[in-house]
Amino acid sequence: MTEQHVSAPLGLQGAYLLGERASHDELRSRLLDVAVNLLRAQGPESLTMRRISSEAGCTTTVIYTMFGNREGLAEALYLEGFERFRRYMEAVPNRRDPFEYLTALGPAYRQACLSEPGYYSLMFERAIPGFEPSERARTLARAALNIFDRVIADCIAGGYLIPTQPRKIADALWAAAQGAISLERAGHLRDGRTYEAVTTATICCYLVNK
Repeated sequence: MTEQHVSAPLGLQGAYLLGERASHDELRSRLLDVAVNLLRAQGPESLTMRRISSEAGCTTTVIYTMFGNREGLAEALYLEGFERFRRYMEAVPNRRDPFEYLTALGPAYRQACLSEPGYYSLMFERAIPGFEPSERARTLARAALNIFDRVIADCIAGGYLIPTQPRKIADALWAAAQGAISLERAGHLRDGRTYEAVTTATICCYLVNK
């Protein structure tokens, strides 16, 4: 008879720690939301620990404990933006056909950019003057978009795209997407048709000739 291993109950201490963690994550998320809304509405000058604590209803000590300083807060916002973009990508239903899946990811990325204007401005438009994300933050930010690398690799394996480094194609697609989105956000484009055109054209550059 095979021995079955049953997980031990959490107990009071385990339940307390889980509750404490959930409270910490909820407060952190609320502080980031307050900060990015201030940034969007009133500019980078509004991002003071005192102003954020006042808006969030907590002490400045809590903010310093979580983020260290203003630079730490800016980096946390930068990473949160990419994490939100990752969630938009992951919400796209998988397809059996990798090329169909890749095509479906494009509109989701545009939606992420347009739905998170405060984060977008910090991630791509230097909304906080002087802020430079660390190399670690840049690495984590790019990793948040690795779903494109994975799906492109599947497209290469499936014979849709030419054999090359998946990231080479992903970065070209990312650059094309960002150019169209920046123009759209600035009011130079009225809709997503140009975005669709330039991203489709970029993918076509790597199609296998059959």
